[in-house]
Amino acid sequence: MRKLFSSDDTPSPKRFTTYLDVVRSRFVPAEITPAGDGPFRATIEGVDIGSMLLTRSAVGAHRVEATPLTIRRHCKQGTLAVVIRLSGTAHSRQYDRAAVQQPGDLTVFDRNRPLIYEYPGPTSSLLIELPRERLEGPLGAAPLFAGLSVPGNLPGASLVRTFFDDLIRVNRQMSPDTAERMIRIGADLIVASLAERLAQETPRPLQGTVIVQRAKAYVEAHLGDPTLDPPQLAAALGVSLRHLQQLFHERGQPIADWLWQRRLEAAARRLSDPGHAHLSIGALAYGCGFVSQAHFARRFKDRYGATPSEYRQTALNSGA
Repeated sequence: MRKLFSSDDTPSPKRFTTYLDVVRSRFVPAEITPAGDGPFRATIEGVDIGSMLLTRSAVGAHRVEATPLTIRRHCKQGTLAVVIRLSGTAHSRQYDRAAVQQPGDLTVFDRNRPLIYEYPGPTSSLLIELPRERLEGPLGAAPLFAGLSVPGNLPGASLVRTFFDDLIRVNRQMSPDTAERMIRIGADLIVASLAERLAQETPRPLQGTVIVQRAKAYVEAHLGDPTLDPPQLAAALGVSLRHLQQLFHERGQPIADWLWQRRLEAAARRLSDPGHAHLSIGALAYGCGFVSQAHFARRFKDRYGATPSEYRQTALNSGA
């Protein structure tokens, strides 16, 4: 990782001011105040891997508050922050959830909402910044899980920390394509860890409904992935394939049938949209998760009684 700030390299009177500048440029603007009477010490290191930003920091006691005013001053509304506590403790509050984070704990914060973060003493952490759709796709909207801590003694949180420690260590040896695949795996591990924690929060009679809702949200976010199938979906949600199939069966539709239905409905919408008229049938089919145009045409005609070309022509002509 590249060193971004070290109090040992900064004259004492300028230490906190320089720290503020680095935090506001690397993270987001916030109201930050030191705590305690001793000299303020901090070290910040950072690395960007694909579309994921990782920052490791060790800091002294201070308080951070994201307010409506500071939120309007940054351009990271499309991201979420995942914090892994490495040492020390921290107190946080977001979405009416108050948490005390211990070493090993994992917490997600919503960059769009007010947040209070207090460090009562020296502490260190790893912050992972990633596009919000990587978590909201499979888990639902951020208010469902932002501010909720995943204890470090749960298997998911432990796996996340180990994975990202190793990823930081070897990232220079990876090609850009490999790095992008690795961060997708890392995001999936975070999702599984949060799902494990959310299952403890949800009353058992509602857990099946929550899992189905998360499955549907994940499918909508990954509809164009031709490899997405029921086993992959179950793995992404952290549940067994058999359990997921049973939940969909209880709601009247096999999961595989529902997945193909969503792909066909997405294709029909795009065939009807003048904004997609420039796309070939093959490109449109692939964008909806079909691996071949012939397979797409056969399934589409079975569902809509017309070939994709006929359906597009009729739909576009009727809207002329």
